Amino acid sequence: MLKKKLPIGIENFEDIIKEDFYYVDKTRFIADLLHDWGAVNLFTRPRRFGKSLNMSMLECFFSPQGDKSIFDGLDISKETGLCEEYMGKYPVISISLKGIDARSYEMAYQMAVQLIIDAAAKFYFLLDSEKLNTHDKAEYGDLLSKTMNEALFCSSLKKLSVMLEKHYGEKVILLIDEYDVPLAKAFEHEYYDEMISLIRNLLGQVLKTNSSLKFAVLTGCLRISKESIFTGLNNLRVLSAADTEFNEYFGFTDEEVRGLLKYYECSESYDTVKQWYDGYQFGNREVYCPWDVICYCAKLRVDKTIQPQNYWINTSNNDAVKRFIQESSNAATKREIERLVEGDMITKEIHQELTYPEMYKTIDNIWSLLFMTGYLTQRGNAEGRQVKLAIPNLEIRDIFVTQIMEFFKDNVREDGETLNRFCDALQNGNVAGVEGIFSEYLRKTISIRDTFIKKDMKENFYHGILVGILGVKSRWGISSNKEMGEGYADILVEPDTGNMGIIIEVKYAHNGDLDEACKEALLQIKDTRYEADLMDEGVEKILKYGIACYKKHCKVKLSIS
Repeated sequence: MLKKKLPIGIENFEDIIKEDFYYVDKTRFIADLLHDWGAVNLFTRPRRFGKSLNMSMLECFFSPQGDKSIFDGLDISKETGLCEEYMGKYPVISISLKGIDARSYEMAYQMAVQLIIDAAAKFYFLLDSEKLNTHDKAEYGDLLSKTMNEALFCSSLKKLSVMLEKHYGEKVILLIDEYDVPLAKAFEHEYYDEMISLIRNLLGQVLKTNSSLKFAVLTGCLRISKESIFTGLNNLRVLSAADTEFNEYFGFTDEEVRGLLKYYECSESYDTVKQWYDGYQFGNREVYCPWDVICYCAKLRVDKTIQPQNYWINTSNNDAVKRFIQESSNAATKREIERLVEGDMITKEIHQELTYPEMYKTIDNIWSLLFMTGYLTQRGNAEGRQVKLAIPNLEIRDIFVTQIMEFFKDNVREDGETLNRFCDALQNGNVAGVEGIFSEYLRKTISIRDTFIKKDMKENFYHGILVGILGVKSRWGISSNKEMGEGYADILVEPDTGNMGIIIEVKYAHNGDLDEACKEALLQIKDTRYEADLMDEGVEKILKYGIACYKKHCKVKLSIS
């Protein structure tokens, strides 16, 4: 039987249903929202958790336009009373601010104007409406102009909602997706004050003093301080990742993931999917990241042996983690990062209302930012602002480790004298020198400890540190996992002398016995005959190093051919 397509990157609800994509039914969200809604509802969740798809679903349900048969057979169709009362009965203004990404305020403003023009153009029939007078139609025409000034822009959504109420005789439902993206981009490119004033005035007029509004739903990644953007808005209801309401509608539940894997005959990969993409706690519900599950399942359909990948890392610049790692010069923070990477929990006071200029001012604010953006998640119940935080899964842990390694490489480049001493010791067979300097660097960096990952992944971490140190020698040949003899050597170093080769095998001493791990490394070099290729090429001197690591300790042994 031909399986449904997987909706990778598809955020239009109608397209998913009509084009026969696999859909995890979240339409119960509509019923819960109607049973329990406020005048202005703000849902904050990390990126890639289905916010935009849910907003598209709401638009399809409430709007008079569109084919309502797409809801047939879905959970919401069982709520016949709600469907009769609300389905297709309310005009909907739906906009997404995620596309406002510009290097200057002037360009960002023009993009925002075009967004309003596109939103207004959906209702072109208003020009022929018998319910609108000449003045109304003239104002509607102004909303289609690329030359609209800021005053008109800020009142645009309110004016459009008033016209729609007149035409339909029903109040308007307003949907604003990713409301905070323009603020993030403005902060990045240093026009934050202008942009926050613009967005504050736009939202203030349509949300605060608008009698034509039935209710509004906003989504975003962050809950921006009320004082900076929602000033005077007393009807705002914020539903964050820490709240229990609506907790199952953003992200996949375990039952939903099992069902998806079973449908695509990939159930044998359930444990791997859970380790890599589960672990987020929204309210009291554990959920998976939908983007990652769908992307990995698409690969599994073709190749059941394919290993999990980090799909999240390429959807953002991961700046929050970078800035966090940079704070590791603080010894206490370094220990806390090590505990998190190990799989431990850290209790911190979380502040969910911040402005962008505040986010990186203190390490305490960065903890809050990491929580709100999904790099850390809650464990157990919060006690006031005190929240137990943990890295949710192996995918996010991989992002932390990647940034740790990048930070280490940036730092070691600044220490050229020590790096050259290490390389000289390595080249001269100075075991004590190699061991001493490498141990010094292990003490400086953030270590990867025991309980969270497999032995070979720990070895990769120390392998990466060594390659980072050796990178100082731009004229040396440095190869990782090079096929040699009857296997693959961890690291092959070819100094620019032309007559020497250095083979390094790295082992993690999982039981703490560094001496035994060194012997095992040297034995592997011998048994796999790594040096054979070098000898065939006429290399006169071959140094073979076994390097064993355990937490922040190392041991080095040498064999010479």
